[in-house]
Amino acid sequence: MSSAQDPFYIVKEEIQDSIDKLQSAFHKWERISPGMGDQVHATKELLANCGSIEWQVDELEKAITVAAKDPALYGIDDTELERRRRWTSNARTQVRNVKTGVLAGKGNAGAGNASEVRLELMRMPNSREANKYDQYGGRDDDGFVQSESDRQMLLIKQQDEELDELSKSVERIGGVGLTIHDELVAQERIIDELGTEMDSTKNRLDFVQKKVGMVMKKAGAKGQMMMICFLLVLFIILFVLVFLT
Repeated sequence: MSSAQDPFYIVKEEIQDSIDKLQSAFHKWERISPGMGDQVHATKELLANCGSIEWQVDELEKAITVAAKDPALYGIDDTELERRRRWTSNARTQVRNVKTGVLAGKGNAGAGNASEVRLELMRMPNSREANKYDQYGGRDDDGFVQSESDRQMLLIKQQDEELDELSKSVERIGGVGLTIHDELVAQERIIDELGTEMDSTKNRLDFVQKKVGMVMKKAGAKGQMMMICFLLVLFIILFVLVFLT
């Protein structure tokens, strides 16, 4: 299966896009002056998005674990599995770095600002179920669920296509088998007819041999000599007519 058709790469691109947007938002957050209302709102949004992306990466790792049980079924090998595990690990590291930066605050932020950020983190839902209903993470979660649904549909479609190809192959093999059967039946019929002809010819030769034997007995030695001479003369005449005229 190509990368464009593999559900993993479809979900991977969506998650990477979310990470890129998260990092862009983090860089904007760093330029906001500490203590402003915009920073509090941006902090909540960043932490919410971090939780949402982490949940998506967790779900993707579960899919990788399932694929690792039977890689051949999904058309991948151990090298591809290891590549996917490295990518999810790298994605988790990128999200963790953003979250750490948000929690640490700017270098010039006071202790009160850092405490406020930590308080906002404590108010955030901690479970994956809560992330589904988060105001900012809900859209990403819905997108991930849709991606999972698309992945299942792609797998089902691929299996249907493989079954169709298998059915066509079986039909072709069945047609070839029937053709071979018809040919064998025809050959058997020809062999039977040839056997019948050979039996008929053998019976005729036996009859002629018996007749010749009876004639030879009746003719005696003198008659046999005369017949041989007659046949010899007949042979010479035919030879002259065919080859010398």
